[in-house]
Amino acid sequence: MDTEEIESILYIAREISVYKIPPLKANEGHRANEWGDLAQPLWKGRLRIIEKSQGVGLHFEDNQTGELFARAEYDPSRPSVEAVLDSSRYFVVRVEDAGKKAYIGMGFAERTDSFDFNVTLQDYTKRWKTRLNPSADSEEPSPHIPVGPKKDYSLKEGQTFSIAIPGRHKSIPTSTTNLLDSVAGQSGGSSGVGVPLLPPPPSANKRRS
Repeated sequence: MDTEEIESILYIAREISVYKIPPLKANEGHRANEWGDLAQPLWKGRLRIIEKSQGVGLHFEDNQTGELFARAEYDPSRPSVEAVLDSSRYFVVRVEDAGKKAYIGMGFAERTDSFDFNVTLQDYTKRWKTRLNPSADSEEPSPHIPVGPKKDYSLKEGQTFSIAIPGRHKSIPTSTTNLLDSVAGQSGGSSGVGVPLLPPPPSANKRRS
């Protein structure tokens, strides 16, 4: 008896736009502002990220009928999704079919949708790496734990240390079994580089393809 393969829907975007994009220039990344009029997409529909036993795929489907427009396999070892340089809402997706390969542009109407899309792929990539090397997390030392042999700061029998109290000229001999050593940490700042903001793809309520 055949059993149906279980599908897990990791992400759904109700409205995305697909664009025909120009060839990538040498040594440069993709830019959405080079795709022409972003208000005139090649196709509009929904995006679903579906996980099966053999991997994850990006499904571009018609909102009404569910008809498949395009499908892109997502392999973390050779990612098929690339962010553009000038916006957080637009991406380039590599689509392969019967040995043929093509690149399409993809745009989200809302920045929150593109953020959730990124998080979904990052979460899957993390799980994929864990399956390949389950012991990686346990073997990798924590960056918050000092590396090297432990030092013994306790006082030996008969040893004392002095505490200087302001206003007094005498030091008080004190004995103890443990000595607390504090370490101050430093934190650095970060700076961002501004990029021009591009308009979101047109809403389906304003224009239908």
